[in-house]
Amino acid sequence: MSALYCHRPIAYAGGVSSLILQIAAEVIAKSSRDNPADSGLREALKSRRLPTPEQQREISRAVFNYFRWFGWLDAAHPLPGQIKHASELAQAFKERPESFSDDKLVERVATEWVRDQMEISPAWARAIQAEPKLWLRARPGQGAALCEKLGAAKLEKTLLSDAIHYKGEEDLFRRPEFHAGEFEIQDIASQAVGWLCAPEPGETWWDACAGEGGKTMHLSDLMQNKGLIWASDRAEWRLKNLKRRAARAKVFNFRSESWDGGAKLPTKTKFDGILVDAPCSGVGTWQRNPHARWTTTLPDVTELGAVQLQLLNHVAGSLKPGGKLIYSVCTLTRAETTEVVEGFSKAHPELQPMELPAILSGGLPTAATKTIWPQDCGGNGMFVTAWRRA
Repeated sequence: MSALYCHRPIAYAGGVSSLILQIAAEVIAKSSRDNPADSGLREALKSRRLPTPEQQREISRAVFNYFRWFGWLDAAHPLPGQIKHASELAQAFKERPESFSDDKLVERVATEWVRDQMEISPAWARAIQAEPKLWLRARPGQGAALCEKLGAAKLEKTLLSDAIHYKGEEDLFRRPEFHAGEFEIQDIASQAVGWLCAPEPGETWWDACAGEGGKTMHLSDLMQNKGLIWASDRAEWRLKNLKRRAARAKVFNFRSESWDGGAKLPTKTKFDGILVDAPCSGVGTWQRNPHARWTTTLPDVTELGAVQLQLLNHVAGSLKPGGKLIYSVCTLTRAETTEVVEGFSKAHPELQPMELPAILSGGLPTAATKTIWPQDCGGNGMFVTAWRRA
């Protein structure tokens, strides 16, 4: 498993080592809007031969802690000192979260524009300052057996019966269970989207913004590998990765087609269900990707809202009578959630809001719209809504 996924507590003996500081500082110094910290980190770890996986994890943690606690740091101080301070803050927050006031957390976790686009509650601020959990999705009905094989894993006690919180430090990509297709690394909020789609075996679905296929493969599992899923994306390399992942997971009931999101659709097929897991600002992932808190802008959010509305408008005509359209985004801004829903609903009176079940712990009621908060699910933030064609 890549060090990017290993946000495990590390005991810092006497603070952060000089080698860790040096490499972390190099990654941070090169990070920018066009060079995100996570990709820079991957390149840095790939280009250096480090003695132990633990050192790679320490570097990853140092980089992510820096951006997670950036609002508390003094830019006038040398970068290595800031990195050390961020690591100390992270450790203090883990051990004594009550020593950090709600007001300071709300004020410092993100840039100013976010306050106009979403509710920054103390609970949300505390959730995204904590280190993220690592979630796995087992094949249907195999969650308990997989936990026993892996160890250091806990099965989630919700309707997401195959969601596993992994607490170990093993390289999961080397596990025979991974190569046998017994599990995927997938955040619990993303798993919730698949369950809310609730596809039936034998149906025809379209995963319109499939990316590398995480949700496509989940839909296939829920459909028992029966029926057909169209998977489309604008990037051919993502679809190639989807095919590779699907082969390992023994997912065969799909076909992939390139689609740029425009009015010319990849197929004239009519679908029982369409999932638009749209490109978004990713605000819901800011616990896992703290660098984006300081590079995402308000114009990004408003432009993406227009793209999302366009995608929904283009796919709406491909629903069968009685077919359902699911819209999901891993963001929480109004411009990409409720405002998109309002605009689309006005333009498409032939589609009616469809109730979604309460699926995660936290008492989410039955409703046509779900806002899944990190503090409620232990994973990413996610917005999901649904319509059905009359």
